Formats: sequence, C-alpha cells, structure tokens
Amino acid sequence: MNEITKQFIRENLSADVPTLALKKAPVGTDVSLALRQIAARQLLQKKVPQWAENEDLLFPVHLSIEQCSSEATARYKANLLKGDTFADLTGGLGIDSYYLAQNFRQADYVERQAELCDLARHNFAVLEADIKVWNETAEEYLKECGQKDCIFVDPARRDEHGRKTVSIGDCTPDVAALQHMLLEKASKVMVKLSPMLDINRALEELRHVKEVHVVAVANECKELDFIMERGYQGEPRLVCVNLLTDQPEMRFALEEERNCQCKMADGVLQYLYEPHPALMKAGCFKLLTERFAVLKLHKNSNLYTSDQLVPDFPGRIFEVEGWAAYHKKIKQELLVDVDKASIAVRNFPLTVAELRKALKIGDGDEVYLFATTLRGEKNVVIRTKKTASDEAVSFGS
Repeated sequence: MNEITKQFIRENLSADVPTLALKKAPVGTDVSLALRQIAARQLLQKKVPQWAENEDLLFPVHLSIEQCSSEATARYKANLLKGDTFADLTGGLGIDSYYLAQNFRQADYVERQAELCDLARHNFAVLEADIKVWNETAEEYLKECGQKDCIFVDPARRDEHGRKTVSIGDCTPDVAALQHMLLEKASKVMVKLSPMLDINRALEELRHVKEVHVVAVANECKELDFIMERGYQGEPRLVCVNLLTDQPEMRFALEEERNCQCKMADGVLQYLYEPHPALMKAGCFKLLTERFAVLKLHKNSNLYTSDQLVPDFPGRIFEVEGWAAYHKKIKQELLVDVDKASIAVRNFPLTVAELRKALKIGDGDEVYLFATTLRGEKNVVIRTKKTASDEAVSFGS
C-alpha cells in the first residue's frame, strides 16, 4: 500500500464509505483497497482495537471480519492454552492465531482460502509474529502434521448459501467427525462454537470435553469454547465469564445444577437480580440460590431477589421501588409518574411492544420495569432503578 493510499485512509477513517466511493480521490490512491480498509477498520475499531490502529495491516472482505473473534475473547482464550507447539486449523483473519500463538514456541496458521493466507503472511510480518501459514484445509493439514500440544478450531458457521448454521455437523470442518483425529494429533483441543448452539447437544456429539467456557462480552454472549483433553473421562465443568465488566467468573458442573435445591421467594424483596447472559446460556439457575444469598421469583422467570444487597452477584442488580399485580389500573397504582422507561419481559404473557402500548410508556433509561411471573403464577410489573454497583451496560428487552 503506497503512502498516498495510507494518507487517504487516515483522513477518512470515520467517513461514510458509500458516500466516499462517489468522491474523487487524490491521484495515486488505490481507491478500491482504501475503501475496503476503511470499512474494515470501522468494524474493527471496537472489536479488535490493537489491529484497527495499526495502519500497516491489511484486511479482507466484510464476512471474515464479521466472523472473527474480538480482541477481548481472543485474549481470554489465550490464557487457557499454553505449550510448545500449536496449530489454528481455521485461521481466517488470524486474530485467534495471533493471540493464542503468543503462549507457544511454534505456531501454525491453517486456512483454505489463498487470499486470507496472503493477508495473514503480510499481517503476521507487520506484527512480528513468528507464525507459519499453511494454505490447506484442516483435513489436509491433519493428515500431514506431526504431534501438537494444542489445536484450535473455529468451524465456519455459514453454509454454501451464506446462511448461519448452529449444528456442529453443519459447520466446516465437521469437528464431531474429526475429533478422533484431532485428539490423536494433540493432547488438548479447543473448539470455538456459536453461542446459538445448544450446549447439552454439543456435549452429546463431542467426547473428552473437560471444560466449556461460556463467554459474554459486556453483557452479550459471544462464543462457546469447548476444551477437549485426550483421555479425559469425567463430567465437564462450565466456566461462565462476562468480559469487560467487573462481574466474577463462575465455575460449576452440570451435576451441581441438576442436584441443587432451588430456594424460592414468596414475593419481590428490596433488590432484583438478573444473571449475565453467559450464566443464562449455561443454564445456571438453581445453583445461584446456593452460591449467593438470593431467592428465585419463579422456576421459569430467571430473576432473583433479596432483602440485603448482594454486590458480587454475577449479573445486573436493581433496587426495587415498587411492584404490583398486572391489571388494567396498574398505571395509576405504580406508574402514574412514569412516561418513559426501559422495559424487559421475563416469563410474561405480553411482549415488550404490547406492554408499552398497554401502559402508554415510551422508551427511556431512568426507570427500569420488569414484567414477570411470581411463584404462584401471578403476573406482576416490578419498578426498579439501577444500583450504584451495577455497571453501565445496555438494558435490552
């Protein structure tokens, strides 16, 4: 990339790309390349800031950027794998390869698309990362490679028509079909899967799974990382994290959740709690009432309450200002001074849109309303406000 093109990119990093494409660029600008890099850097600014800020790196088409790991999740995974030799069988943009390789003496990046391999060679050289690039399919590489300490696989989650897939068998490569060979080649294998996937179904298909890391970033579930270990026969442990927050990590075995006696509330108390998305995805519901001094409102509501503040609860915490049974006059009883509010429904017969219409309440972020069902199948609306200890993340609905 020449200096004129670099300068054009610098000056237009925040520009609207379609509008920019219609404007005349300085003589000597590689316009096609510049537009692609500007669009890519805009997508990567929040996702992978370290790479987005390096003007010498080159990026591919939109899809590879959309599917790549964020810097936060890549760094998290890098803390889980260490050893001498490592291979990433689905290299893609190279984010995971780059961060994971830092804990190994020798690392291989494997990718079937030649264009991505060319970009990876360039980018790894810019980053001074000693990673060897192999333009092969995962299957071809596995047939030829020697023993590795660790292998990482992030199977493509789109079919030949571009539709997203959520089944392991529908991804490329099919990790379930390859798992025997994978564990022959490496003592430890990490498989990154879509957060849309059912964890229990995946555990039925994958063998020797020692840990499942359910990873959320700033209150949004991003990925499932299955760690398989050669010869491991025990029940896997689940690890739930919510990165870029101060919420604690939580580890548990599925058996613990199954055998736990859930502690139920008779009504709404002074504080209301909602588990972060990684815990919700992992199905950690009953165990929260054993690990923390909270009570569950209803077996299907996944909301919790307490009289005393539990500041280390792994999720969002709200202070209850009032609550009432849902009926036609609830606006006058509980919400007479509320014109705008954030609304969430959890195990409730109405959608957010239907409830807004019924209550005649617009969107706002000072009052937080939860519409839910209590233990005795009573539909209620709970009026809350965030506590000072709750981090500033989007409320969602």
